[in-house]
Amino acid sequence: MLSLPFQIARPFSPSGDQPSAIASLGSLFKKKKHRNTLLGVTGSGKTFTVANVIQELQSPTLVLAHNKTLASQLFQEFKLLFPNNAVEYFVSYYDYYQPEAYIPSSDTYIEKDARINERIERMRNSATASLLSRSDVVVVSSVSCIYGLGDPGVYQELALHLSLGFSESRMGLIRKLARTQHRRLEVGFQPGSFRMRGSAVEVWPIYEEETFLRLEFKGEEIVAILKVDVVTGEILSECGEVTIYPVGHYVQPEEKISRTVSLIEKELRERLGYLRSNNKELEAERLKRRVENDIEELVEYGYCRGIENYSSLFEGRADGQPPFTLLNYFPDNFLTVIDESHVTLPQVYGMVKGDNSRKKTLIDYGFRLPSALNNRPLAEPEFEGLLDKVIYTTATPTKRELLLSANSVVEQIVRPTGLVDPEIDVRPAANQVEDCLYQIQKIVKRNQRVLVTTLTKRSAEELTDFLHEHSVKAAYMHADIDTLKRSELIRDLRLGVIDVLVGINLLREGLDIPEVSLVLILDADSEGFLRSETSLIQTCGRAARHVDGRVIMYADRETKSIGATIREATRRRLIQLDYNKKHKITPESVEKPISKDLKLFTEDEDFSEDKDKSAVSEKELKHLKEEMFSAASDLNFEKAIELRDQLSRIEAGRSVPNGKVK
Repeated sequence: MLSLPFQIARPFSPSGDQPSAIASLGSLFKKKKHRNTLLGVTGSGKTFTVANVIQELQSPTLVLAHNKTLASQLFQEFKLLFPNNAVEYFVSYYDYYQPEAYIPSSDTYIEKDARINERIERMRNSATASLLSRSDVVVVSSVSCIYGLGDPGVYQELALHLSLGFSESRMGLIRKLARTQHRRLEVGFQPGSFRMRGSAVEVWPIYEEETFLRLEFKGEEIVAILKVDVVTGEILSECGEVTIYPVGHYVQPEEKISRTVSLIEKELRERLGYLRSNNKELEAERLKRRVENDIEELVEYGYCRGIENYSSLFEGRADGQPPFTLLNYFPDNFLTVIDESHVTLPQVYGMVKGDNSRKKTLIDYGFRLPSALNNRPLAEPEFEGLLDKVIYTTATPTKRELLLSANSVVEQIVRPTGLVDPEIDVRPAANQVEDCLYQIQKIVKRNQRVLVTTLTKRSAEELTDFLHEHSVKAAYMHADIDTLKRSELIRDLRLGVIDVLVGINLLREGLDIPEVSLVLILDADSEGFLRSETSLIQTCGRAARHVDGRVIMYADRETKSIGATIREATRRRLIQLDYNKKHKITPESVEKPISKDLKLFTEDEDFSEDKDKSAVSEKELKHLKEEMFSAASDLNFEKAIELRDQLSRIEAGRSVPNGKVK
């Protein structure tokens, strides 16, 4: 098993509260206290603290985030901290996903529709391959990790373990590759395929991006295993042995196919009998046609669309038994870091209920067999039962985290930068929109950024329109905005393409935008989920990375949540100010590189804003400006805005050497 010790590439040493937090967490784990909460404020360096704990424990680690945007950000950070270890990314591989569903009231069947992101699919396979082949692995994942993934034992069993001198014919290897869903592609070679080259077989494993394998034969013996650069064809290294994993996690051995088909046929007969005895002929005929089609595909190809719905039959699981998930690919002693746990845990625990309701309707109306219910997310006790060592990281732990960690809380209040929690100003809500504009205009003149939180999508959009009318570069972000588009908006805010981002609760946890010096909270006295103590503290934290950070709450009364938020902010400010005084620290704004590609994993990686800005000539810039003015004069404002934003990104990128903004 290839492994290296976890070793942080240290750009700096732990400081502030980090040394004590690292020592406390390490000590608690050594004492077999396996569930702990890290109460870390925004900007205190929780990720760096966690990295140091990983290095101390030397344990494979799952970092669980509540959305793709935050997972992408954490993945980049851990890649920088552990450049010599396997840092993997595991999120849903769908750019678009519409689950199969049926609406009885309107007799509407919605067929499963999805667009798979091939790069994310490769990274998912890379994560599982790494977990089964090495121990120095950090997997950053969304809640996708609690969904069914296939039996890791079968995945390992079907892997091809090849070594020099191994007795294997070329045709025998080809049959095995085809059996594990590798495609033969003599033209258009790509991950998950193989091709013949004279006496050699070239295989591009699904989880590799930049290299493929060339296996050279002499008779029926492997005499060379070479790692080759995909682009140049250069031989990078020679290997003594190699493991090639299946393409996907539901590939099944041949002997299991026939056995499972018999089980599917048996369940189908029983279900048809039940439906017909209850005068549900339409449902019975529908089910018969669908399942028989799946059986044909399984017999012919060893795979069918929706094979995961038969996973419990393939795996021999009884009804109600939990499915295999990514967590089953980890060894027993792994560490789990649940980031922004106050949001992530409720999300994890709530997944199974919605999935069950949708599947039950499909089963009742003849679209699926009852065993499809076993293909589901993990329930709360099942998820908790698979965890070993856990760190719940949040600035606002809830009763759930405190209960799970038995009130074992390690505080990380002091920021190494000396930054204090932003001052909170409460103003009347009567003229909040006009005052909001006035405050924004002052901040924009300083070349700083603003976040504004509203209560509804409509108010976010209307406020953005109002700001546009007053020549403010603003954009809104809410649940209807595509995940990848959100990352682009954050990047545009950091670069100065826009100065203001307006949103609802999406502007809270995990957004790391050090250029933001002002957070405006509209209707702060509307007590509820979006204006609870937890939400307000998290929202205020978005201004805690800037030395001039401030928060303005618009409210006509001080609610319990507003009062609690102000008291907690004051407590944290006093702790930080005392630390700064003792250590003679002058606060400085956080300086953080701007990723070249926050989109990271979209199917189209050729973004104009990600290209080398110096490669754009003045002539090309002039041409873009002429196009923009021409589009505006033709009243094609959408095209004009698109060209304006493209120009802004190019100019912003030119003004940011090394991709940094201070």
